[in-house]
Amino acid sequence: MPVLPSPDAVPFEQDIKNRHLIYDYDVPGAQTDSGKDEKWRYEMWFHSEDRIVYAIHGGPMAGRYNYQTASYQCVRPGEIWQCNWLEETGTICSLVYDIPNRKVTTLLGFSKGHWTQAEAAHGDKRNKEDFERWRQLAKVGIQTDRHMLAEQASIVEDFRGAGELKDIDVSWPTI
Repeated sequence: MPVLPSPDAVPFEQDIKNRHLIYDYDVPGAQTDSGKDEKWRYEMWFHSEDRIVYAIHGGPMAGRYNYQTASYQCVRPGEIWQCNWLEETGTICSLVYDIPNRKVTTLLGFSKGHWTQAEAAHGDKRNKEDFERWRQLAKVGIQTDRHMLAEQASIVEDFRGAGELKDIDVSWPTI
């Protein structure tokens, strides 16, 4: 999928390529087992022009490690970028990265299988059993059986490179 507009027209290399964000969602009403307010921590690495790598460390999807084909769109160079992808579970993801305000805003359309069987959606895509289980989650329900979740997160860390995430080979297939 191409970067829109083309990478030559916008500062993709400068703004987004190889950028790594760790961010926390403050989800109203989300609490730990001990009753404390829970932050849902996510980690996103904008790996290359058509791939993202991420890990989820908090919330119902904690314990999920994935990489995916993604499309990038520059809204305002140096300020706002959008990244979109589709997961094996059937979940549709759209992330807006607001660079100067250090915010991430997302809209996720979780498949019924992914949302209602969150534990089964945990694991690492590199593990064949996890990958196959995720593909089965996409078959639960029908396309309109989705849980829509719109949230905003604050960026905790912003740096370049893989960090603790495992690198990928861009030749590896995605859906």
